[in-house]
Amino acid sequence: MEQLVEFELTKEFRDRFQQALDERDQNFIQQSLIDVKPADITSLLYEFNAVESKYVMDLLPIEVQSEVIRDLDPDTRKRNIKIYQLPEVVQLLNQLASDDAADILHELPVKDREIVLGGLEQELRIQVTELLRYEENVAGGLMAKELIKARINWTVVECVEEIRKQAENVSKFYQVYVVDATDMLLGKVALQDLIISDAKKIVADIYEKDIVSVETYMEDWEVAEVMKKYDLESVPVVNVHGQLVGRITIDDVVDVITEQADEERQMMAGITENVEEDDSVWRNTRARLPWLLIGIAGGLMNAKFMGLFENELARVTAIAFFTPLIQATGGNVGIQSSSLIVQSLANPDFVDDGLWKRLVKVFFVAILNGLFLSVLVFVANVFLFKEYELSTVVSLALFSVVVFASFIGTITPLVLNRYGFNPALAAGPFITTINDLLGLTLYFFTIHLML
Repeated sequence: MEQLVEFELTKEFRDRFQQALDERDQNFIQQSLIDVKPADITSLLYEFNAVESKYVMDLLPIEVQSEVIRDLDPDTRKRNIKIYQLPEVVQLLNQLASDDAADILHELPVKDREIVLGGLEQELRIQVTELLRYEENVAGGLMAKELIKARINWTVVECVEEIRKQAENVSKFYQVYVVDATDMLLGKVALQDLIISDAKKIVADIYEKDIVSVETYMEDWEVAEVMKKYDLESVPVVNVHGQLVGRITIDDVVDVITEQADEERQMMAGITENVEEDDSVWRNTRARLPWLLIGIAGGLMNAKFMGLFENELARVTAIAFFTPLIQATGGNVGIQSSSLIVQSLANPDFVDDGLWKRLVKVFFVAILNGLFLSVLVFVANVFLFKEYELSTVVSLALFSVVVFASFIGTITPLVLNRYGFNPALAAGPFITTINDLLGLTLYFFTIHLML
């Protein structure tokens, strides 16, 4: 078994490595990276600019270079690969699987893409050319062409011999796909069944007809849901005619899930673009500004709304003390509710569980939370201010805000999802701004009625 070398990127090592780069100390760089996994080298190269990264890459075996390039995030890879000569790019892509090569080609300018494509090995070029026909966010763009397949009329001996030939181009495979003479997907056969079966048997006698597949046009998040639901390590891809054209492995789906999680996290934080901390100042500003402006607009509306109750504020100035409490509680309750719904919407069985059942449950949770918080605030206000009437008004308003904020936080992501918007929008500044306005409305309306 290959020993796993533990790699730890410390500040001391990073500074020493930078010194070696500045001094062009090839011996130190090569010795430092002996037996280090490509994924760890990728993490290290994020610390350096494109020129320095290429200098390190040129000292590594071509197989390691290709894996490092493959593992870089698209933005960094696009920036780094600009300084490569096109023959160097060809050499790197010839070491990769078809899906990884296609991903990198998508990032190149059209002219460079055609030149690089023409320089690829013939088999890889044919496979990549087909993959480039598909959009990147569908199963066809996600799949790899390398797979193991067997004809239904082959004997077990023929099948094993063909597997040996096909496996030269496939690094990992979990099962053998069974097809007919026209490549129509019929089922699968487990490697164990091939090994223990009589050599004279044919594949038709031992294969399983029950197989999960995805179509080339299926979106990447749908593929991820299928693989998660059925606990698959790989899934075959078929075209509209049902012919086997490729496969998607779990590592490709992990990338999709990670990208989705990053997108939703940024959406919930009110960031409108996919940005990293080390992106340009302008791009970071542009990504954050829209929801900050919406927050400012909401704050101005709050101020204008409070002005409508100027008489009440002048008569009982203490009511102004509790507006931060009302707004903060409403915002927090709304975010909690919307976050749970967004999480539930990721489950395909969400609707099957019953919408009304969930709303009733949310209502009772809000009632209990509202009662607990309003009683707590009532006791605290009586103890601090000795004002029973004001304490009662604040507690009633708080109870109402908790109930209504829970409802708004629950229903908003459902409405957004229903009309094709990302429901994660409802778990960030959007719901906070809405609940601020809602909280003030309920608070001052209660004051107006009772004081």
